[in-house]
Amino acid sequence: MCDVLVALAPVTAAGVTLFAKNSDRPPAERQIVEWSPPRTDHGPLRATHIEVEPCDASTLACVLSRPEWGWGAEHGVNEAGVAVGNTTVYTTLDPRGAPVGLTGMDIVRLALERASTAAAAVAVITDLIQQYGQGGSGHDPALVPNGRPYWNAFLVADPTTAFVVDTSGAEWAVEPVADVRAISNRTTIPAFDVVHRHPRQPVDRLVDPRWRASQRALAQRPVDVASLQAHLRSHDSCGEPGWSVCMHVEGVEHTTSSMVAELRADGGSTVWACTGNPCESEYVQFDFANAAAVLPSTA
Repeated sequence: MCDVLVALAPVTAAGVTLFAKNSDRPPAERQIVEWSPPRTDHGPLRATHIEVEPCDASTLACVLSRPEWGWGAEHGVNEAGVAVGNTTVYTTLDPRGAPVGLTGMDIVRLALERASTAAAAVAVITDLIQQYGQGGSGHDPALVPNGRPYWNAFLVADPTTAFVVDTSGAEWAVEPVADVRAISNRTTIPAFDVVHRHPRQPVDRLVDPRWRASQRALAQRPVDVASLQAHLRSHDSCGEPGWSVCMHVEGVEHTTSSMVAELRADGGSTVWACTGNPCESEYVQFDFANAAAVLPSTA
């Protein structure tokens, strides 16, 4: 489970694009916010489950929030001011029958490493799905021994534009963001949703209350960092107890990482990040330019 929001510069208090996400994962899973420096080697690249062909160019430096057991990232920001986050979605196509491929988190990280604009990140995401497919468990095998594969929706943003990507297996749809947008654990592009959303998914109880709460938060103009942080800490979006934006479903799902970012193209993006439930944690603020000095590194 996850909730992701974006507000483009014309509707924000600071006049910059704001990106925000809560990552909801198994309660016992530890998530790390870390610095991923550029890679200049072009040797084999091992993602969570499969090997991926390296890109020809050097990768971009990124700030990533990553479950420590896997290679991919739940969300992050790169040096070009591109942010990407994913959510679990279920559709009429059963992901348990898919061959092992890339997890949604792998796709998030690869898009951040390879794309200098939101449009380029969308191209990376869809190309990866076409080349490698989505497949394999997105959960720690020590915590979920039988695995739990799923499809993904993505929210991609840069300092001037943003896009939603909905997927079901190898199929996808892309929709540009006009000013604000929120996604949660369902397909949200209307035409794609009509065809692909699983009719028995309990979105009315477990998803739509959170999604509507995010839409209400984005409707309060101008959008600012403080209001997004307050929303990510909120518990007033429950369809059922615990299934709030700041999630507390004992033994099932907790919010394990949270991030808000101001996106700037000059490398001066500002990030506020915390791990654990944000209602019980303090956001740590840092500028992208000094992230390498304040965060642990993947290198």
